[in-house]
Amino acid sequence: VQLQAYGGGSAQAGGYLRLSCEASGSAWQYSLMSWYRQKPGQERELVADITKNGDISYAGPVKGRFAIAKHNTKNECYLQMSDLKPEDTGVYYCNFGYFGAGEKVLGVWGQGTLVTVSS
Repeated sequence: VQLQAYGGGSAQAGGYLRLSCEASGSAWQYSLMSWYRQKPGQERELVADITKNGDISYAGPVKGRFAIAKHNTKNECYLQMSDLKPEDTGVYYCNFGYFGAGEKVLGVWGQGTLVTVSS
């Protein structure tokens, strides 16, 4: 399976963007969909993830501003980003993974989409 992430772009602080991640090919084996971001000069960090059952978790800095969702029949995952801040600037990646021995395991990565937020 290959993942295609899109929807990034430029926004003003306080604005919004919606990212989408589409999988080509069968993705039934993946039970975890995640969004990560990599800020300039920093390591990649988890933004939010959602399980096949709909359980969701968010990183602290985005709680209340970002919303992750998935399409139940299509192999798609979304990240609605609101009240954007300059510190949200970075390359956003989606990942389709699974659970192994109760732990989250990262799987396939999308190519990343750049989000730039100006003040």
